[in-house]
Amino acid sequence: MVAQGGNDEAPRFDGLRALYINCTLKRSPERSHTQGLIDRSVQIMRGRNVDVGQLRAIDHDIATGVWPDMTEHGWEKDEWPRIHRRVMAADILVLAGPIWLGDNSSVMKRVIERLYSCSSVLNEAGQYAYYGRVAGCLITGNEDGIKHCAMNVLYSLQHIGYTIPPQADAGWVGQAGPGPSYLDEGSGGPENDFTNRNTTFMTHNLMHLAKMVKDAGGIPAYGNQRSMWDAGCRFGSDNPEHR
Repeated sequence: MVAQGGNDEAPRFDGLRALYINCTLKRSPERSHTQGLIDRSVQIMRGRNVDVGQLRAIDHDIATGVWPDMTEHGWEKDEWPRIHRRVMAADILVLAGPIWLGDNSSVMKRVIERLYSCSSVLNEAGQYAYYGRVAGCLITGNEDGIKHCAMNVLYSLQHIGYTIPPQADAGWVGQAGPGPSYLDEGSGGPENDFTNRNTTFMTHNLMHLAKMVKDAGGIPAYGNQRSMWDAGCRFGSDNPEHR
């Protein structure tokens, strides 16, 4: 008897697109330990026929601010509009980054701020533009803080409209204080069963939910349409003028 979800029944996810944004502080081609964990998740997605894209945020000139294009607000250059087109083309977004001083990296925070800067854009159904997309996160470091960092990232993503599946985060941390990082020899990171299990679960849950949402045509457009709210509709609220 083949267990439900066994290899003989492994689903394919043709037609799905994913984007991984690595929020390391290290410019290419310097080795990123976060990239090592990203590679594990990417391998699973590609094995299920997902079209996967990747970028290292720090390699791009992303301006600071909360407007879609900061060149319209005094900045000489801003690559975010081009990156955001890749974000919007993806069904799945995975933000990945290291822990510094017990928190997400400055690059991670900048990426989240710029995602937020575009959150007021509406889709064809009058919903916020990120509706119908799913997201998760990967966290690495050599100090405690995976759950704290993941809570911040996942809260931010759902707040702007992303749908978050169960078990949507995974990570690895080494011993407290100076010590080996994920890809360092002898760290035990790539062999860590807990990390590998959570990364596998997260990756499959992202694909499952993205397919479910895409097949359903997105999140149903009733009660969550900014355009309708602005037009006066209150979706059956207690105000009798709007029933």
